[in-house]
Amino acid sequence: MNIHTTIRVSLTIAIAAAFSACGSSADNDNNIGSSDTSNVSVEKDTKAQNVFYSIPSPIETTSLLKGAGAKYNASYLNPIENLSKYSTAASRALNLGVYGTDLSFTSIFDQTQESMLYLRCTNKLATSLGISGAFDEATTARIEANLENRDSLLTIISDSYWNADTYLKENGQPGVSALIIAGGWIEGLYIATQIANATKNEDIATRIGEQKLSLDNLVALLDSYKTSNDGVNNVLTQLQELKTIYDGIQVKPSETKASTDQQAGVTTIENKSDFKITPEQLKAISDKSAQIRNKIIQ
Repeated sequence: MNIHTTIRVSLTIAIAAAFSACGSSADNDNNIGSSDTSNVSVEKDTKAQNVFYSIPSPIETTSLLKGAGAKYNASYLNPIENLSKYSTAASRALNLGVYGTDLSFTSIFDQTQESMLYLRCTNKLATSLGISGAFDEATTARIEANLENRDSLLTIISDSYWNADTYLKENGQPGVSALIIAGGWIEGLYIATQIANATKNEDIATRIGEQKLSLDNLVALLDSYKTSNDGVNNVLTQLQELKTIYDGIQVKPSETKASTDQQAGVTTIENKSDFKITPEQLKAISDKSAQIRNKIIQ
């Protein structure tokens, strides 16, 4: 696998793993009866798919950023020199998510050298958490073969994520997987707000508003781990404060549209909500996300 393919696969892992997991709800095994296990699994997969399909693909993200006139700015990223600071499981998990998002950002703007540096950071943190094997060579090959197929890609990523989640639970680290997702999500929001502030682009501001639903799912995910991980409790409190700002965003459902592919015999129903975010709300989200993010990377 060449350097560009490695970065591309890592980018896909960072995006897909983060957003598929954001839509999932982690459950305490002691509270789940054996007869409910299959239903819980189906519910997790359904929520994961709902969030995953609401996130733009890497190609769409690239088009959006470049169309807005966004430029590569290394100051948006967590410096790689900070890696040595992270000595606790919570800080390593959060910053694995952060560096994963930074890897995505460098890849979008074709910063090959920087991408390799951030890939190295994510590998070191994953190894320190004991989950470097979550995406082995066989899994990576499957990902590479299905980069253009969202359904297959989601299945591969979801399976790998839950394998990592199970490993962490079995090794006394419940909630760590949720912290990885939280770190990646907040870093993505932070970078998006920085670009929105620099470009004044309405499409990016709208995408920031659309994260209201993802944040609701992320808060629910972290809340399910709040009694087992102090790191989760700290991040959850901060994200709940951010959620208070997001709760003020008006959501207006749009008209439902149905389209049928006669050849494939498939009907697709679209009903995309319209998120109205004001300049004041955007500033508040920008300020709060920066506060949370800077605390994570310090």
